[in-house]
Amino acid sequence: MLPISVIIPCYNGAATLARALHSCLIQPEAAQIVVVDDGSTDACAGIVADCGRLDARVGLLRMPVNGGAARARNWGALHAAHAVLAFLDADDEYLPGALAAASAFLAANPEDMSVRLDVEYADFPTELTAHADFEQHAATLSNTVPSSLVIRRAAFAALGGFPMDDAFRRIGGEDGAFSWALRDIFGNRRLGDAKRVRMHHHAGIHAERYFRIALGMQQADPADTADAFRFSRQFLDTARASIEQLRAARLKTDTLRA
Repeated sequence: MLPISVIIPCYNGAATLARALHSCLIQPEAAQIVVVDDGSTDACAGIVADCGRLDARVGLLRMPVNGGAARARNWGALHAAHAVLAFLDADDEYLPGALAAASAFLAANPEDMSVRLDVEYADFPTELTAHADFEQHAATLSNTVPSSLVIRRAAFAALGGFPMDDAFRRIGGEDGAFSWALRDIFGNRRLGDAKRVRMHHHAGIHAERYFRIALGMQQADPADTADAFRFSRQFLDTARASIEQLRAARLKTDTLRA
């Protein structure tokens, strides 16, 4: 079993945080559970404190001001104690055995830097889930959402963490940019044999907007699309350059040792 540090960014997520935490606590592979309170004004911190008193795996980090989910995830990752990271949004949950499957995959495939878990989209509007192309786009989204990601900490650090551009805070998509770079540089395999993460629908969720656009029910804003592509491409190019720099340094070190 590979122990996993689970990072949960939380901004005013008290209504669902206990559910997310419980879904982590039933995973033996969740050796550390870090909730990053991203400037909440609700009872998030109290829920974490109560849970931490019952289970020492649970800890709290507090951001001084709300900085967005990407910044919170990256801050949590810096405090991870283990070599494998997982990211769970405070309104999502792991299904039983989720991290066992991820841990087993990474242990059996040391050349893989990450693995994705398949996502169940709960309570989404029937007009979306009944569409003939829903499953196709659901699989695509499962390859990008943070709650599906389990990744080796070294690869996460090499990519630079989730991009924190203000444009992504406005339009969403930092998870898509990270997924693009991950797939391009390291690969982005997904365990599609079973649903292992549950995403719950709520008003304003980015996933609903994605499905409506992908299924032709809503038009994307051309300016937002252009910004998302531009900043995603910029993140990919920066990540590639960083990886190449690391590879060059390793080659130089190997040559000097020889």
